[in-house]
Amino acid sequence: MISASDLRKGLRVLVDGEPYIVVDFSHAKMGRGRPHTKAKLKHLITGSVFEKTYLSSESFREPDLENRKMQYLYNDADGYNFMDSTSYDQTALTADALGDSRFYLMENQEYSILFFEGRAISLDMPASVVLTVVEAEPAIKGDSVTNIQKTAKVQTGLEIKVPLFVKEGDRVKIDTRTGEYIERAN
Repeated sequence: MISASDLRKGLRVLVDGEPYIVVDFSHAKMGRGRPHTKAKLKHLITGSVFEKTYLSSESFREPDLENRKMQYLYNDADGYNFMDSTSYDQTALTADALGDSRFYLMENQEYSILFFEGRAISLDMPASVVLTVVEAEPAIKGDSVTNIQKTAKVQTGLEIKVPLFVKEGDRVKIDTRTGEYIERAN
């Protein structure tokens, strides 16, 4: 059991039978009052955030969470399909569960999938990925004086802004948290 005074950022707890992660917290003890903890919690499945104050005597259970390395196979009407390389079990994540991460998925790559009570709920994406540019507007000579960017499409269909020197066939590193170009990775 985890007491309310043990809450920290990144800690995963079970509230009313649902998994949450602590986004922010603050401990307080008023003069004569009992100590309490104000916590901002994010639901691991829906992504909704709420804030609540807990007495230090309240406690939480740890959720039944498991991380598994799984290989991305393909997407279809059911969602994005992954396979466990050791047991060959397959599971699917919906586009809502993946969010913008779906634009960075590459077939046959391994990703860490988070399971809650045996059900896949989210995907842990690396901070950056390297993708190949499949479409890019040609650079216009003389435009290199300022930091002008152009639109390019990568192999997953994602469109990003890149510097003028990037051309079709180049491999670029993209930040998966912001969707921005980092550098050329040739």
